[in-house]
Amino acid sequence: MKLINIGFGNIVSANRMVAVISPESAPVKRIISEAREKGMLIDATYGRRTRSVIVCDSDHIILSAVQTETVASRLSKDEIVTPEEDKVED
Repeated sequence: MKLINIGFGNIVSANRMVAVISPESAPVKRIISEAREKGMLIDATYGRRTRSVIVCDSDHIILSAVQTETVASRLSKDEIVTPEEDKVED
């Protein structure tokens, strides 16, 4: 499983991400409000301004305070965070 840092220590599975979009347009604002009504909205902004909206294949919508371009560059570059495997000492 590959994980992407979306800011403030929050990490999202790269395999589950469908799109990373800007929150500025009216259709995206509608998507956010519909997800909030359905209980499918995850706000990872910590009270800061929403700068990117992540759409997942599970119909969850994730709000992030990190720029859309930054999230996209973390996806395209090898800046993917992978969980460390537990080491068993003998």
